[in-house]
This record gives sequence, structure tokens and C-alpha cells, in this order.
Amino acid sequence: MPLNPTRKGFPLSAPENTQTAPSPFADKVREHVRKTVVGQDVVLERGLISLLTGGHLLLEGVPGTAKTLLVQSLAHAIELQFGRVQFTIDLLPSDIVGSEILDKDSGEFRTHKGPIFTNLLLADEINRASPKVQSALLEAMQERKVTIGESTYSLPSPFLVIATQNPVEQAGTFELPEAQLDRFLMRHRLTYLEADDESEVLKRALNLKLRRSEDGGAMPMSAFDAIDKSAPLGVTDLTAAMEKVLEVHVSDVFVRHCVDLVNKTRNHPDIELGGSPRAGISLVTASRARAFLHGRDYVVPEDIFALAEDILLHRIRLSYEAVARGRNDADVLAEILDQLA
Repeated sequence: MPLNPTRKGFPLSAPENTQTAPSPFADKVREHVRKTVVGQDVVLERGLISLLTGGHLLLEGVPGTAKTLLVQSLAHAIELQFGRVQFTIDLLPSDIVGSEILDKDSGEFRTHKGPIFTNLLLADEINRASPKVQSALLEAMQERKVTIGESTYSLPSPFLVIATQNPVEQAGTFELPEAQLDRFLMRHRLTYLEADDESEVLKRALNLKLRRSEDGGAMPMSAFDAIDKSAPLGVTDLTAAMEKVLEVHVSDVFVRHCVDLVNKTRNHPDIELGGSPRAGISLVTASRARAFLHGRDYVVPEDIFALAEDILLHRIRLSYEAVARGRNDADVLAEILDQLA
């Protein structure tokens, strides 16, 4: 639900000598991704916030909402290495991080690095993998390194995991525990497109041509074939943007409101498990990145209210009594935000 950013408890005045010009970095990424993806600006913003802050993103939504297409387009926009792992029940940790393989010719073991050695990894349907596999991925996400055999390898920089899960299907899935969910900077729930955006998707699908092969055969193109492979930005541009994010001004009052918000989740009678200290850190760092993307060098209350659901909902758990009364976690959080005055 949309949340009102103009609460009386927040000072809306900006610091002196503030910057309000649009971010060229964000504009170039949005322009590039919009060539392929329609109507997913909020998801793109969440992905950029994760990239700029070194966090990770969990996307929750039904199949067919362009999650994979968006992630690939984002990777091409900044010239990042892209990898994808389809999680299944029989997946092993070594299928993700890699393993040592015996070389028959030399009789020695050689290291085979897994798909996690990339800049942007799409972990598709992460809740279909066993807890052991989930833990291996989430540990690598946290430490930014993996151990193969007796050797430890650092992961590339930047490194971002965008994981997806289907909230509808429950059979054959393993729910992520709260301690592992907490390692994701944000969890964003995707919704269906608006009618106008969905019409644009259909029109673009009608304009796709044939992809011809050298032997004279052909196949209809998909949306993935239409991704613009010419990257307008590079890793150095991303690094410069990350440095700009660190320069965004965060007032002491803003920090106190972030602390108050997290504390209210811990003391609410309907919440059994409140936000961790990492929730407060995530609020501050993500607000900084959002301010930068919106062309500001200072944070405002709107940043908290825009990001609160994605940062806090996967970190809180309602009590059994509250669930029995039909309470909803989003409604409880909205009540808490109303109290920030």
C-alpha cells in the first residue's frame, strides 16, 4: 500500500548546498532496461539499490513477471557477468560453489569453479532447494568467499544475488528460515502489470522477428533475443556511483527514526519476532542509495516509507494469536508507520 511520507515527526527541510539534479547513472540504466522490460521500474530500483549497497534481493512473485528478463537486462546495462542457477530438490552445494575434479592425465585434482563466480547471480526458485544448499549460497552471500577443497576463493566484485521464489506453490519447497531471510537486504513482492503496460508487452511480442541459423533454419525470437547487448555503463561507473552513495547526507534525526521504527516492531503485541539490528542498518543504507537514484544527496522521510515494507516484512513474524485473528503483517507494519510522529 502507498505510504504517506509527510509525517509530522520528520523534518522535511534539506541540508544546505544540497544536490537535486537527476542521477545520470540511474537514468542510463533505466533507459537501457526499458528497451526490453515494461512496467517494472520499482523492481529495477530495488535491484540498483542492492547493487549500490552490496546487499542482496529476494523477489517473490508468480512466474511470467519478467524477473529473469529484468535481471539479464540490468547485467547488460552495466556490463556485468551474469549467471543463473535453477534450484531443484536434487541440487548439491557443489553445483553452486564448485568442486575439485580429478584430472585423469595428471592424476591431480583441479578446481572447477561454480556459477556463483559471477557479478550478478539469479538464484531461481531458491525455496525448491534443500536447506543444505540454501545455507551454502547464503553463507557465500554473507562472506563473499567460498571454500572448495582446502582452498578459499574470493567472489568477484561487485557480487549481487537476486533470488526468486513462488509464493503460491508449496509442494516440494523448503521455506527459508528467518535467520537466512535476514541476510537479504530486501524482499520485494511482484504484482501483475497494469493494463496499459501489459498491452505494451503484447505489442512488443508481436513485433519480434525470426532468428535465423546458418543452416537455413529459423526460430521465433524471444524477449531475451531483444536485449540490447551494448552496455552504456561499466563497472567503473558503478564504482563511482557507489562512492556517491556514501556521500549522501543522513541526519541524526533520520537515524533515530530508523531505530524507533525497528524498536516498534520488537515491542508490538502482534509481532512475535521483530526486526534485527541488520534491519536498521538496511534502512539507512538503502535510503542512501534511493536518495542517490532520485538525484538527492540527502535522505528524506519518503525513503523510509518507500522502503519499509521491502526491508522489514521478511524480518518480522506475527504471533500465532495475531494470525488466528486474521491479522496481516503489512497491515501491522502500516500501523507502526502511522505511529512515527
